Amino acid sequence: MNFQRGHNREEPEINLIPMIDVLLVILIFLMVTTSYAKFSELQINLPQAGGDASVTQAQPINVGVDASEHYAVNDKGMTFTGIEALSMSLKEAAGEQTDPTIVINADAKASHQSVINIMEAARLAGFGRITFTTQNQGK
Repeated sequence: MNFQRGHNREEPEINLIPMIDVLLVILIFLMVTTSYAKFSELQINLPQAGGDASVTQAQPINVGVDASEHYAVNDKGMTFTGIEALSMSLKEAAGEQTDPTIVINADAKASHQSVINIMEAARLAGFGRITFTTQNQGK
């Protein structure tokens, strides 16, 4: 029963802004104090193996191309008849090596396509390790 006529009672409301402020402070505190580098806590004992060191070192295959698109594999000149032929020359030069490093010695004036031909031939031969030689500018 409402005995007070004409007097409206205000409904209580909850102010959320102070609660959000407290939650943000807690979040910042957790972010600052939490360590994300858990890998440093791992104790890893690597397995040991005995054996002789490999006597044979992997020999890189040097492929050269000059400005007039003359190719050479390990200093042996060859006529470029196609990517497949260059790929076969790379396989012959590799011998028993499974994944030798292909070193591309390209002339500064050599066309971009000739370098791409060498890279494609290495891919067809199944060789994925390719590097380039450069020359330092004298100052």
